[in-house]
Amino acid sequence: MGLMLRLKKKFGFILRLFFKKDRMRIGIYGPPNAGKTTLANRILRDWTGDIMGSASDVPHETRRARLREGVKIEVDGKSLMLDIVDTPGLATKIDFHDFMKFGLSEEEAKRRAKEATEGVIEAIKWLDDLDGILLVMDAAEDPFTQVNVTIVGNIEARNLPLLIVANKIDLPNASPARIKSAFPQHPVVPISALKGLNIDSLYKSMAERFG
Repeated sequence: MGLMLRLKKKFGFILRLFFKKDRMRIGIYGPPNAGKTTLANRILRDWTGDIMGSASDVPHETRRARLREGVKIEVDGKSLMLDIVDTPGLATKIDFHDFMKFGLSEEEAKRRAKEATEGVIEAIKWLDDLDGILLVMDAAEDPFTQVNVTIVGNIEARNLPLLIVANKIDLPNASPARIKSAFPQHPVVPISALKGLNIDSLYKSMAERFG
């Protein structure tokens, strides 16, 4: 492990104070179908008029990290220049049978499961090259899962600024309060990336957290 990586893991916060970058590289993380790509598309559409890629109900549709550089966000007179990385969905178990439920053949399902596993490994590797994390959780699901706990622990170990995004508040059974209760040590912003609900609050929190 290189000296700078060891320093970053041990003194990440102090290093960011003294070596502030003109451009922050922010990773969008979370379990499959939490709305990561939908959020990436929302951010890009609002600030560049473009999108990152297509979203899907099929889990692990994003199988490789996608990077978009030079996204400028302006909030309350403050500018924030970001490189945004949309990462594959994180999972502790990937079963090809889950893909077959969506109509894929066994051969295709096994191929997708292999690609999804490779995507999880890639997403974890990306943590070493990021300056901050947007961790997307489905506000309609139980947030206290092995995946969420593991990724939060990984982010904390690297001293990376973390902003938890409680997505899908447009759903009737959504409860951002459950996420706040599960991870009280981190800021939580409730939004609907699909509907654009409370998205301005997210941008303000991003400017405060990553600026």
